[in-house]
Amino acid sequence: MGNTGRRWAWVAVLLVGVGLHLLVLETLAGTGTVTFVPALIVLGACVAPATFLAFAQGRPARRPVPGSVVGVAALLGGVVGVVAAGWLEYGTLHRLGVLPMALVGLAEETAKLIVPAGILLLWRRHPSPAQGLVIGVASGAGFAALETMGYAFAAFVGSEGNLGAVERTLLVRGLTAPAAHLAWTGLTAAALFTFAAAPGGRKLAAFLLTFAAAVTLHTCWDTFGTQPAYVFIGVVSLGWVLLRLHLDRERPPASGTPAEPNRDRPHDHRQFAEVAGSEHF
Repeated sequence: MGNTGRRWAWVAVLLVGVGLHLLVLETLAGTGTVTFVPALIVLGACVAPATFLAFAQGRPARRPVPGSVVGVAALLGGVVGVVAAGWLEYGTLHRLGVLPMALVGLAEETAKLIVPAGILLLWRRHPSPAQGLVIGVASGAGFAALETMGYAFAAFVGSEGNLGAVERTLLVRGLTAPAAHLAWTGLTAAALFTFAAAPGGRKLAAFLLTFAAAVTLHTCWDTFGTQPAYVFIGVVSLGWVLLRLHLDRERPPASGTPAEPNRDRPHDHRQFAEVAGSEHF
């Protein structure tokens, strides 16, 4: 897929996802068949995170993150993140008796970084900060989708099958996911990959401060619980990640400027020998 197609792929993801969700909703409402509820919840929980992930992945880059890596980050990041956060929160609740919101934010932001950190360690192609941001967004997308599915299912059971309650839960959590889990994990993963690319005290401090800011935003989101607070925190989080996406994008070299050599690709030894043979020392 070319740069233009990748750049606008998020529009197709949004339209197809919303269309499929409405199709399932109409079928469920028309037939009353409860077996369509899982499909409704899955589609409703995934549309917004998948759309924003496609948007982040489509920013101009010489080295876009391979689809397989994005898929692994989303799937494993979601499952591992939800499970790890659940156990961390469960253990803290039993030790302290009361689970402060700050510890919830700390547990979830730590859990969502497990898979991006693992990819950073195992991926030998030395991913860039821009790629780290996409991988973090993917991990946050998987986490947000699974968490939303849980809340939607709880709303369905708690309301004794009221589809209106399910749709409200899916709508609210879907619209806020890009400005919450996806943004926070994307930012912290980008800072982590920046530090890994050039280790140093300042880069480490920048990562720790970014992580602390993500935990603080998460804690405020969970603590205040009012619409003005959600709007303010959402604007700050989404604006920050969009700015980082703009600053970190890898623009193609200008016309007539030699492209930067790809460090991820092994050198062609035959080409090197030809060049070496033509040089006179």
